[in-house]
Amino acid sequence: MTKIFRCLTLVAVIAATPALALEPLNKEAHINESLVAGQVGDTIRKTCPSISAKMFTVLGKLNALEDYARDKGYTEAEVKAFLKDKTEKKRIKQLAKDYLTKAGAVEGDAESYCKVGRDEIAKGTLTGSLLRSYK
Repeated sequence: MTKIFRCLTLVAVIAATPALALEPLNKEAHINESLVAGQVGDTIRKTCPSISAKMFTVLGKLNALEDYARDKGYTEAEVKAFLKDKTEKKRIKQLAKDYLTKAGAVEGDAESYCKVGRDEIAKGTLTGSLLRSYK
């Protein structure tokens, strides 16, 4: 009887606890930092004529990030909804823009973006690992 009572108690506690209460995707640090790094890299490659993306590396990092999200317990539907959310896209783009500005990029000055890109590559940051410089 005691064994059954313990088992039922455990089931009740588990049922009362939210399923591994995952934090919202927009609060998950690794996912957000990775998305901002990707957006920074994308902006640099589109602005600087002497820097391009390492597309196989980008795809590999994207797949690794999707695996990370699944391993944390987020569903495919949750991840897709997050990535398609216009408010979240805008937030990530603004974070990337803020990062670029702080790093020295100036709108309308392509060379300033090139410098930030070369600096990211030299530092070995996630953004830098996604880029290749021809200068």
